[in-house]
Amino acid sequence: MITITIIIITAITSVIAFSNEELFRKFVFAPQYMSKTKEWQRFFTYGLLHGDWMHLIFNMYSFYLFGGIVEKMFSDVYANLGNLLYILLYISALAISSIADYFQHKNNSRYMAVGASGAVSAVIFSSILIYPQMGIGIFPIPFHIPAYIFGPLYLGFSAYMAKNANDNIGHSAHFYGAVYGLIFTIITIPGIIPHFINEVF
Repeated sequence: MITITIIIITAITSVIAFSNEELFRKFVFAPQYMSKTKEWQRFFTYGLLHGDWMHLIFNMYSFYLFGGIVEKMFSDVYANLGNLLYILLYISALAISSIADYFQHKNNSRYMAVGASGAVSAVIFSSILIYPQMGIGIFPIPFHIPAYIFGPLYLGFSAYMAKNANDNIGHSAHFYGAVYGLIFTIITIPGIIPHFINEVF
């Protein structure tokens, strides 16, 4: 239910902001503006916005596919406390995944970012530790790749693109969100590393 609730809230806010410029300006991640005004809440609110319908649908569909796995894991391990940890993973990943972009662009008045991609990446990589053998599809590859293989490929691609691409995609947020998802899960879920190794080998 938490995953669905986050999707609903994000979808509603994003759709409203498509035609509400004031809401968009209030929530968008704008490093230079934030460095002057100290509006640190933007480290979180930008995840409630998306650039267009495709951006929103892709992020929320990906979150739906993997979020339930991670939500259940935390609930199984910690009962009701697990819900809070799952929410903490998602919300904190929004901020952690965007810190590098903040420092890189805090003197760039033209830089703005929106989207929950960093948090979604954190959830996806948390799920990879849980089910490393699950298949993950990458368009247009016509077959699924085991998650434990997809993970390193995704990290390598995101790191490369963060340094070399100029395509208006938050590759840096993808990378740091994914890494944070791994670290958060390793810290909070006892025995997850031996579990992962046993599943892979």
